[in-house]
Amino acid sequence: MSERTRHEARSTVAADDDGWGVLGELPGDFMMWVLIVSELLVFSAALLAMLAVRAGDPVRFAADQAMLDRTAGALNTIVLVTSGLCAALAVEARSREARATARRWLAGAGVLGIVFLAVKAVEYTHKASLGIGVETSPFFTFYYLVTGFHAAHVVAGLVLLGLVAVFDSVRNMETAVAFWHMVDLVWVLLFPIVYLVR
Repeated sequence: MSERTRHEARSTVAADDDGWGVLGELPGDFMMWVLIVSELLVFSAALLAMLAVRAGDPVRFAADQAMLDRTAGALNTIVLVTSGLCAALAVEARSREARATARRWLAGAGVLGIVFLAVKAVEYTHKASLGIGVETSPFFTFYYLVTGFHAAHVVAGLVLLGLVAVFDSVRNMETAVAFWHMVDLVWVLLFPIVYLVR
């Protein structure tokens, strides 16, 4: 066996030793993907429960849903999707060793994440001024539950983006940005179901 063949065999064994096989090729840390899948399952279960309760009283749900600010929801969708694009561009820049550019893109993603939270805070404040809270109706219980849980994930994502702006290895950045994309994806699912579907 030639030296090159032995080297390739050792590399193959080393690649297989991580125990994840093809899944080990996912960008970032594999355990983050485990977390992402588990979080997607939690959000999916909450949305399915909401749809099930809606089926029991569609008229009341529709009336409560009409009280939501669709413009704010649509604005937040644009803001968060644009933030996800900035985060993806940060990873692309870091993979080219353009660290300063990557940090600028991360900053842009973070600022847009803060804008998202500000818009959501305005929505919550307006609802509170109308006396609408978690116990107002089943619809608003689910509204506050799923959007509040999502907002908590936005906050966690902002912390991760801040950390990888400092500890900016490609792997770290890919890991944080994978989480941020999960936050984007969840909102893209929440917006139509919570704000639009009648």
